[in-house]
Amino acid sequence: MAFIEASTPHTMNTYGRVPIALERGEGVYVWDVNGKRYLDALAGIAVNTLGHNHPKFVPAIQDQVAKLIHTSNYYHVPHQETLAAKLVELSGMTNVFFCSTGLEANEAALKLARKYGHDKGIARPEIVVYERAFHGRSIATLSATGNEKVQKGFGPLVEGFIRVPMNDVDALRKATDGNSNVVAVFFETIQGEGGINPMRMDYLKKVRELCDQRGWLLMIDEVQCGMGRTGKWFAHQWAGIVPDVMPLAKGLGSGVPIGAVVAGPKAADIFQPGNHGTTFGGNPLAMRAGVETIRIMEEDGLLENASRVGGHLKERLAREIGGQKGVKEIRGHGLMVGIELDRPCAVLTQRAADAGLLISVTADTVVRLLPPLIMKEAEAEEVVAILAPLIKAFLAE
Repeated sequence: MAFIEASTPHTMNTYGRVPIALERGEGVYVWDVNGKRYLDALAGIAVNTLGHNHPKFVPAIQDQVAKLIHTSNYYHVPHQETLAAKLVELSGMTNVFFCSTGLEANEAALKLARKYGHDKGIARPEIVVYERAFHGRSIATLSATGNEKVQKGFGPLVEGFIRVPMNDVDALRKATDGNSNVVAVFFETIQGEGGINPMRMDYLKKVRELCDQRGWLLMIDEVQCGMGRTGKWFAHQWAGIVPDVMPLAKGLGSGVPIGAVVAGPKAADIFQPGNHGTTFGGNPLAMRAGVETIRIMEEDGLLENASRVGGHLKERLAREIGGQKGVKEIRGHGLMVGIELDRPCAVLTQRAADAGLLISVTADTVVRLLPPLIMKEAEAEEVVAILAPLIKAFLAE
C-alpha cells in the first residue's frame, strides 16, 4: 500500500504533517505502510514510554480490553485506587484526580488554584506563569501559555495571569509584591514546547520557599518532563522539593490516553463533588495502562536507563556537533534533549524522516529528542549517526 497524500480531504487542516503513515512498531522502531523503518526518537511526543509492542504491556492491555474499557465515574474503578496509591507513593503527595489529557490536567490545576483563592475570600485570583511556557490549547491553558504565535486569533484570552521570566526569583518577587490576589505559581520543570528549557534547581527551591511564605500553591506541570523521562519519576525531584499540585499525562499510559492531577495536603480537598468531573477520565483501560506502565518501569529499571542512555546521547551529540558553528547549546536531562541552533530549522523534521529518524523541531530553532525510555546506548548511537550529519549539512547551507 502506497501512501503519498500529504493530507486527507476529510480531516481538518490542523497539522503540518510529515507525509508518512506509520503502520506498526517494535521497541524503538516503527514501520510505515510502505515497509520503511524509522528509529523513533520522539515516542509520540514523550508518550510511548515503553516503546512499541512491549511484550509485558500489550498482553495486559489486551486482557483489560476483554474485560472492561469504560464504565464512567458513577461507579468505583478499582484500578483508579491502585494507580492513585502508586502515584501518591512516588510523589510524596496525597490525592489524585484522573482525566484523559495533559491539557485537561492543566485546566484542572488552574481551576484548583482559582477555587483555592475563592475559598480564601479572594474574588479575582491571579496565577503566576512563565515566558515561553506551554500548558495546552484550551482557552484557559492557552492563556497560561507563553507563546503569542499559538495564542493569535483566539482572543480575548482569559485574565488572571501574571507572566514572569524563568529562573529569576527577583523578577517573581517584583511582579507579585503587594498583590494579595496571587494564589499560585505554575510552571514546567523543563519547558518542552518552549525549547527544552530547564528550571534551575536553586530557583525551584526558592520558589517553593516563597510559596510557603506567602500561602500560594506551587503547581508544577510534569506532563512532558515527568514519568521517568529525566531519570527521576518527576523532574522537580532533582531539586528535592514537593509541589502542591502536579499535572501529569503523556508517558503515564504508554500510548493509552491518560491524565492526572496529583495534589498535596494544601490542595487535596479543594474540589468537592460537583466542582469538577470527566466522562472518560479514570476509565478502566487507562487505569490499567498506568498501573502496568509503572510496574514495567520499575521491573526493567527504566529510570536508571533514562539517566544512563540520556547522558550517553548528550555526550555523543556534544562530541559530534557541540563545537559546530551554528549549534548554540545541547541541553536537557535524561532522555529529554534539545539541540538549539542559531536559525530556524523546521526542515530537519522531514530530512530526518527521509533518513529514517523521527524527531521534532520546537520553538523554531530547537531539535527535540524524546525517545522511548527503553532506548539502549547502541540505539542512541544510531540517533547521533543519522542526526549529526544532517545538522552539519543544514548549518553549512
